[in-house]
Amino acid sequence: MDFRWYFRLSFMWLFANCSFTDCYDPLDPNGNVTITFDIVQWTSDGYVARVSIQNYYQYRQVDKPGWKLGYTWTNDEIIWSMSGAIATHRGNCSTFKDPIPHCCMQTPEIVDLMPNGHTLNSPENCCRGGVLAASAINPAQSSSSFDIVVGNLPGNFSAYVPVNLTFYGPGPGYTCSPVQDTQPTISLVDGGIRYEQVFRTWKSTCTYSSYLANQTPVCCVSLSTFYSPQITTCPQCSCGCRPADKKTLSCISGSSGSEFITGSDAVRCTDHMCPLRVHWHIKSNYVDHWRVKLTVTNLNYNRNYSNWNLVVHHPGFSQPATTYSFNTTLLHTNGISDDVALFWGIDYYNTELLNADEDQVGSVSTEILLTKDHKTFTFSNGWALPRTIYFAGENCIMPSPETYPMLPNGTSTRSPVHNLIIFIIIYLNFKLLRF
Repeated sequence: MDFRWYFRLSFMWLFANCSFTDCYDPLDPNGNVTITFDIVQWTSDGYVARVSIQNYYQYRQVDKPGWKLGYTWTNDEIIWSMSGAIATHRGNCSTFKDPIPHCCMQTPEIVDLMPNGHTLNSPENCCRGGVLAASAINPAQSSSSFDIVVGNLPGNFSAYVPVNLTFYGPGPGYTCSPVQDTQPTISLVDGGIRYEQVFRTWKSTCTYSSYLANQTPVCCVSLSTFYSPQITTCPQCSCGCRPADKKTLSCISGSSGSEFITGSDAVRCTDHMCPLRVHWHIKSNYVDHWRVKLTVTNLNYNRNYSNWNLVVHHPGFSQPATTYSFNTTLLHTNGISDDVALFWGIDYYNTELLNADEDQVGSVSTEILLTKDHKTFTFSNGWALPRTIYFAGENCIMPSPETYPMLPNGTSTRSPVHNLIIFIIIYLNFKLLRF
């Protein structure tokens, strides 16, 4: 199939599965954030619950300043105390004199504690500053939990499912299902020889939509190859077009003084105006491999990206690949695709993608050796170029396939001399393998 038609069909199929409030991601079909309330103990006027937040997204993390959980009580519940998290507002507790509840809000908002807030009574997975790692990168750090003592309920053994659950991670974009009664959680205790079941379990599943989170894209892709003088730049205005002047802090020209670099969304002025750019460059071509240089550039003046990650959908990843300066793994997509790779930084080396300044931009890069599948390999139709790229879970704007740097062919408008030079370059790259 002609690559350009494949691209168009894939693009149309993806957006056919999107709605205004949600978008199914074929590269991460089971991704979600699950909120679980486990009632572990009854009290004289309520219960004690352990609330767990589990990030099942393979490449979407919850970054600083962390998650925020909200919901609405359906009766007159109050929170007597919490361990491992804190409610942001106490609310009106004037009807209580001793003791004073931790929170009397009908719609409490709860945030995680920082690591120094951990105490002996805190749950094991608490106090991470609200940060949840992507499950494919660091599963041990992809969950969070806290304990909550709920009271002011009539009768014994009373518990009412909260409603209108909201999750921010840290900004908008998540839509949560109604909280529902499910099978009670069962866990192993006493060294794994005894099963204990909680009294009740409630669950809600939250899914992410880029359309709700961002009014404009945040990332774009540019392409180049050794066999073509053409550089395919990011599409113009990929992330919006904004004028460069002192009144518009979101676009800072290279000659602007540091006093103008103050806006939280201030980015270097470009034709595409994206805070982030991913460049895929085909360096050389061997008999059995492509050599690729992959570079991520941060054009933000005021934002670093900690623990960044990159997802690349490319046919070459269905074969063995070698990456030199990033960690990498193949994503599990339930058979939808077997050629999707996840990249992230190496500890103490390049996990931090630094912000730009007046003199230079921040960047991280690696070289990749892609093994060719000779059963499907073709020189034409952009085989060596990626299909889709995500940065930190956000879909990067790809150039139009018609603009991709392609190998010359019989219908090429280039001159015969130009084509001859290109083929000589390719031949010499093949010869390198023999030396």
